[in-house]
Amino acid sequence: MRETDSLRRFLFEEAPLRGHWVKLEDAWSQARAHQDHPPAVASLLGQALAASTLLAACLKFRGTLTLQVRSQGDVPLLIVQCTHDRQLRGVAQVREGAVITDDAGLAELAGRGTLVVTLDNHDGGEPWQGIVPLAGASFLAADDWRAGGLLLQKLPQTQSAGEGARGRMLEIWDECSLLLDTLGGRELLDTEPQLLLHRLFSAHDVRLFDADAVRFSCRCSQARVNSLLLSLGEDEVKEILDEQGSVAITCEFCNRQYRYDAIDAAQVFADAPAPDLPGSVN
Repeated sequence: MRETDSLRRFLFEEAPLRGHWVKLEDAWSQARAHQDHPPAVASLLGQALAASTLLAACLKFRGTLTLQVRSQGDVPLLIVQCTHDRQLRGVAQVREGAVITDDAGLAELAGRGTLVVTLDNHDGGEPWQGIVPLAGASFLAADDWRAGGLLLQKLPQTQSAGEGARGRMLEIWDECSLLLDTLGGRELLDTEPQLLLHRLFSAHDVRLFDADAVRFSCRCSQARVNSLLLSLGEDEVKEILDEQGSVAITCEFCNRQYRYDAIDAAQVFADAPAPDLPGSVN
């Protein structure tokens, strides 16, 4: 049976190694449905969505993991998010006038940029954030229909593990890393997880766990947009209404449009519990 829109966890029985495999199809199609990007940018967005899913799967949290790329390149901004229950969304921006070849990679699209990883907890805890330069390779791939990725991790060894066990673990890690270097994007997207792991790690006893569903979902809402209007302030909203006749706000992630006429806007401010509330569409 062909698997899609699913996340699979696997582990090595004889070594402290674990990994995750993800394949996106419907979720990828919905995430990019309203974004008309050159193939290289679309591929980068798909890979980022797969990467966010893999990273979120490695953590124990209840909230949202955000990957944000900022650069001076042809893709100045890319944002993808994955929640603890595998809900995805993402958006990429292309610099106006950019000429992008189909084979452009991360270095060409977002060179000299930074990757910001943010973890927002829904329990009200302080968000965690890390910033790293954009460098290195990954086991990610995306085309017009699918996006996927494979992540392998070392796990902590017990204090009782001797030098022999630690040396053996390093040998297995180096071996698996070399095997992963042979993995091509087409093979990653075309091959089901059981067969893929067998091809890569047939010399090892690898246990593959049941799949978790992954789906596209946007968190924009009327309440969030109302909060955004309140953060703009009544005077600024009135100026927009005078100039344009209405206030239109479009969510970049799902393309849903929220439109307010003068009566709608007045109601938002009339119902507001306080005059200055910070807000965001997303």
